[in-house]
Amino acid sequence: MENLISAVLGELATRSINFIIRKLSMPTLPDVEDCLHKVLLRAQVIIDEAMGRAITNHAMLVQLDMLRDARDWSHYVLDTFRYQLDDNEDTNDQGVSRSSSQSKVNSAKHLSNRGSQSFKDLQEALDYLSSMIFDVNELALFLISYPRMHREPYSMHLQLDNCMFGRQTEAQLVINFLLHTDHHEGEDLGLLPIVGPGQVGKTTLVAHVCKNERVRGHFSKIMFFSIHNFTNDEVSNFEKACAIEHQYQMSNSNIDRRLLVVVELIGDINEDTWNRLYCASKQYLPTGSKIIVTSRSDKIVRYGTTRALTLKYLLHESYWYFFKTITFGSTDPKMHPRLTRLAMGIAKMLNSSFIAANITAHVLSDNFDVHFWGKVLIFLRGFCQRHVSRFGEHPVNLISQNKPVHLARMTIPSEEFMVQHQNECSHEEEVPQIRFIDVMYGSVKPHEKFDVLAWKARIPPYYSLVYTCEIQELKTTASKRKRSMKNGCTLC
Repeated sequence: MENLISAVLGELATRSINFIIRKLSMPTLPDVEDCLHKVLLRAQVIIDEAMGRAITNHAMLVQLDMLRDARDWSHYVLDTFRYQLDDNEDTNDQGVSRSSSQSKVNSAKHLSNRGSQSFKDLQEALDYLSSMIFDVNELALFLISYPRMHREPYSMHLQLDNCMFGRQTEAQLVINFLLHTDHHEGEDLGLLPIVGPGQVGKTTLVAHVCKNERVRGHFSKIMFFSIHNFTNDEVSNFEKACAIEHQYQMSNSNIDRRLLVVVELIGDINEDTWNRLYCASKQYLPTGSKIIVTSRSDKIVRYGTTRALTLKYLLHESYWYFFKTITFGSTDPKMHPRLTRLAMGIAKMLNSSFIAANITAHVLSDNFDVHFWGKVLIFLRGFCQRHVSRFGEHPVNLISQNKPVHLARMTIPSEEFMVQHQNECSHEEEVPQIRFIDVMYGSVKPHEKFDVLAWKARIPPYYSLVYTCEIQELKTTASKRKRSMKNGCTLC
């Protein structure tokens, strides 16, 4: 019995010592936060270096995409730990001034309540991102074997709002398709379908690819066509353009020069009309020519000679990384924790829309004030909830489909304005003087129907987005009751 008790006490003592050692050696919450920040910097170095190389290996591109997603998710976890409190804190920032001591008490109380969960989230992000970096170690070594790409000024990562965000892997896949030469190809022209919802970045992606030096050197000419609903006139114009280009090539002894044809399909696809388009392409385009077709419809996928490229909206974590960067610019978000917390709430209201991100970031950066940002958050949160309640859908979804949408006005709550139609204008066309942000967030009050400049792109294809709108007075409950009583009934 004495030996048994001695063995049990010895085991308990050993376990107690091991537990104390583990507790003393466990990293603290600030330690994990600091480690995650350093690992994020390492991930960014690898991504920046890779994006500057002309990578042709598909597996490497997939790995880079995974690493970029892990970076964005880890950034989101870190920012959530640093800045995100509850919704009451968000609304308090709108206009209530609190003392420094009270803020510290509230922050300490909140930190103690969520400490264990925050530690778990940060540790999970650290482990995942570290494992991703370990997995791409060999990839980093292989990067030096790929040539560096010439960087145009708009492609530099100094300002994220002046470059294409989150589509570098897709762009390289399109470039690989265009530059690939199959010496055993048959009569079929190479055709790459690019599909995705409205305003997801299909046109922007193609415009960036077409500005690539290797692509421009590979093709003698790039031809652009926009076809709405497959009308006979549009198809005839396409056929004539291909025939004229064919005659020019033959008269200049350039029959072997390759052409790149980019077709933007707007509307549904008619199979018979599509066959006319493709037959004209096969008849007139030289060998080695390629076709890119962009469309919102998945029906075009079956006509591709290679796997279609499907674009989706960014994951929220990646969207937050994009929105934070274009909103704060060169300002360090860590220096403005309350603004960053409000920005996280605002980003959730924008439903991963690139257009909404650019518009809202412009409004916030012009009014770098915590009370104004809090007011914007309250406005957007209430407006989006009411819109979903009234129409069953987020307003951004309707805008992306070019459907009519009712929008609220922040400074004039008694009014709303309806976006009836939207149009993309080239950089050469004249655009309206009235801006969308002046109507939604300002006090500008146009009369009857009017056009507003929603956004002017700073990257290819440099289009301007114009909305056709109309101001509408909101009907109050009191006015509805009066009219109902006049008609002999009462609304309850």
